[in-house]
Amino acid sequence: MLRADAGPVRHAWSMGHDPAMESTDVIDPAARIDGMLRTVTVIWLSSVRPDGSPHLVPIWFSWDGEAIIVASKPGAQKVRNIRASRRVTLALGEAEEDFDVGIVEGEAELIDRPACDALPPSHLAKYRGQMAAIGLAEAEFIETYSQVIRIVPTRFLPWHGRTLPASARGGSDGGSIDRRLADAIRRAAATLAVRRPGSASI
Repeated sequence: MLRADAGPVRHAWSMGHDPAMESTDVIDPAARIDGMLRTVTVIWLSSVRPDGSPHLVPIWFSWDGEAIIVASKPGAQKVRNIRASRRVTLALGEAEEDFDVGIVEGEAELIDRPACDALPPSHLAKYRGQMAAIGLAEAEFIETYSQVIRIVPTRFLPWHGRTLPASARGGSDGGSIDRRLADAIRRAAATLAVRRPGSASI
C-alpha cells in the first residue's frame, strides 16, 4: 500500500535491465502505463477467491485517467472475490515485444448503481464494433453485465526485457509525464492511508 506522502512510483525493471539506460528521457512509470491503458482493448484482472486461490480473467475496460471501469455479470467469480477482498492486480501489454507490459495494483469497488448510469458512454463506444461482431446489442450488454466495478490504481509497475521499449522513452516516442495521473495516485494513496479496515464498498 502506498503511503500518503508517496512520490511517483519507481520502475519495476525486469531481467536484463541496464542502469545506464535510465535517464531523464525515460518516461515516468505511471505515464507509461497510462499510455498503454489508452490503447489496449483487453486487460487481465487477477483477484483472490475467498479460499485464497487465485482467479484470472481477461476483461473489457474503460480508463478515464483516474480509475479503471469494468462491467461484469453480477454473479461472476470476480465479483464474489472483490466482496471478500478489494485488492486486485491487472496486467496489460504485448509480451511478444520483449515483454513490453504493464502491471497495475489497485483497490476495487462494486458500484451500487445500475450499469446504464454507472458506465460512461465511452465504454460502450469503445466496444461497439466487438459487440456488433458477436451480435450483442448495447441494451443486452448493459442488462447482462449489470455490475460495474471501479478500480483505483495504487501502484504502477511497468515491465520489459533486455531492451528499453518505445513506451518507456520520453520525447517523441513516449510523450510527457501525465501530471493529472500522478495527482490521482497521490489522492488514492491518501484515501487508502485513512481508510479504516473493513470499510464497506460503494
